[in-house]
Amino acid sequence: MENSSWTDLTFVVDTKNAKKAEALASQCTSLGIYIEDYSDMERLLPLIGRADYIDEKLNAKDKSRAAIHIYVPENESREEVAAKMKRLLDQCKIVYSVISENLNEDDWANSWKKHHKLHRIGSSIVICPSWEEYSPEEGELLIRIDPGSSFGTGGDETTRVCLRLLETGVAAGDRVLDMGCGSGVLSIAALRLGAGSSLGVDIDKNTVESAMENARLNGVGESFQGLFGNVLASGEFKEKLGGSYDLICANIMADVHIAMKSMHFDKLKQGGKLILSGIIENRAEEVRTAFEQGGFAYSDTAEENGWLALGFVKA
Repeated sequence: MENSSWTDLTFVVDTKNAKKAEALASQCTSLGIYIEDYSDMERLLPLIGRADYIDEKLNAKDKSRAAIHIYVPENESREEVAAKMKRLLDQCKIVYSVISENLNEDDWANSWKKHHKLHRIGSSIVICPSWEEYSPEEGELLIRIDPGSSFGTGGDETTRVCLRLLETGVAAGDRVLDMGCGSGVLSIAALRLGAGSSLGVDIDKNTVESAMENARLNGVGESFQGLFGNVLASGEFKEKLGGSYDLICANIMADVHIAMKSMHFDKLKQGGKLILSGIIENRAEEVRTAFEQGGFAYSDTAEENGWLALGFVKA
């Protein structure tokens, strides 16, 4: 099997600009991003009281700078991704430096693996990497995820806020459509929470295969179907998704949400629920207005560190 390669585009900025740069990076890729920001160490050290509790290499990290990693697969243009990110940073007057590093498939897997840890979300959901041992406590809903190169592990705010709305929004037997399914975590959570079936859609074949494997890993493989394709580029593929869904969830970018507004309306049954995540705070009102004008009634919001998930009902 041929070993694929990736490019790690790293944009280094002042820590005061880290959150803004992270938001800009999310507009440049459909995959995950990773942020290195050690500025909290300055705040935590006086509370801890002893530096020897902290790993020596970690304590030596530059706490004045943050690194935003954008991973670009070999079938995408790293030059285009880099140019877009540079343009956005320049528009925001953020000073930066760029480092580009080639990674092979093994490097990619190991780079991601070391950053994935257990996460507790909402009142009951626990997301755990497939390689970690964990025994759930009473009332906990354990979901094991092997992310590979797919986005959505519980470590990012956009997945967590979406799961919080999903936890209270899923009803027994629901038919779910998961747009931009990534690792499949939203579909798996919905099924474990009582949904009857879920269709996960993504533009990348490998991502869909990863989601299907994660569904099998969590014992819901028979209730999950994965499809890869682009609903915005192919009317035929869009028709293939069917309709009359009880719930649609999507953790993607604000512009894509708005572009798919009519499709969401068509695919949902009357009274169906829509959960949109991946929305940076300064775009939330724009997205909400667009969907309210498109026939949806706003229901609720979940927020974390400037990232929002918005809930709607088909009116």
